[in-house]
Amino acid sequence: LEHYQREEMENHTKITDFILVGFKSHSGSQFFLSVLFSTMYIVTVVGNVCMILIIRMDSKLHTPMYFFLENLSTLDICYSSVITPRATLAFSLDRRNISYYSCASQMFFFSLFGTTEAFVLAVMAYDRFTAICNPLLYQVIMNKRLCVFLVMASYLSGCINCTIQTGFTFSLSFCGTKEINHFFCDVAAVMHASCSDTLVNELAMLATCGSIIVGTSLVVFISYGYIIITIAQMPSADSRHKAFSTCFSHMMTICLFFGTVFFMYAQPGATSSPDKSNTISIFYTVIIPMLNPFIYTFRNKEVKESLKKQLKRK
Repeated sequence: LEHYQREEMENHTKITDFILVGFKSHSGSQFFLSVLFSTMYIVTVVGNVCMILIIRMDSKLHTPMYFFLENLSTLDICYSSVITPRATLAFSLDRRNISYYSCASQMFFFSLFGTTEAFVLAVMAYDRFTAICNPLLYQVIMNKRLCVFLVMASYLSGCINCTIQTGFTFSLSFCGTKEINHFFCDVAAVMHASCSDTLVNELAMLATCGSIIVGTSLVVFISYGYIIITIAQMPSADSRHKAFSTCFSHMMTICLFFGTVFFMYAQPGATSSPDKSNTISIFYTVIIPMLNPFIYTFRNKEVKESLKKQLKRK
């Protein structure tokens, strides 16, 4: 009977709560983090919703470039919504417990939207390559059917990766209530909370995330390599400036997103230091989704003109 009760208790503790201990400090810092995260989340949602509305309401922006930008804004809202509200609640009310299934769900959708965003950014680089290097064939190549297909393929790739990552991670054993050294259920942090051998999982994470990040980065680098060569060969300074200005916003977003994600997931030893991931992951989960609408607004003449037109009309 005692053996049976012990076995029942072990089975029960395998599906109990996790405790998110990232940024755990004194109450003053917790209040500051709560205000900071909630403010950034509100700005993220408002900014990206405004970007979507601007694109929807102006027929001049119904082009492939802005179709992808609209999807990027949607992903930023979803991406941030998976992480920031729960983190804000943890900081403000010190409710750091997260159930086994809630943690798995958060990891699934975090991986889904994060991976999809990487592919959408790569698709946007290809779109700019086609527009600048093959302007006469741009409308033919980047037709509506291809644009929809590329976005759907990006989501499908995200679904495949998040299924692999979540399935591998939650196939591990978690013995009782475990602390996760993060403010959300990141793959590496949850693996460190396991009482199983995680070598296979770490190799799987490095292989899948590394191939996705390197593959999408190659598309970006090759596209912008041809773009830079084409711009350099343009005869007038005005044409070079106009061509470069259409790519500058996207280049800033790519540098911010891929720089932090590569540092986190696509290098050997990326899972060995969970402490550094707390600060770095803020950039691609909270700050970058907040900055994207401002980057594409202030550095994009068409969006600024459309925004002024909508404000005057109101």
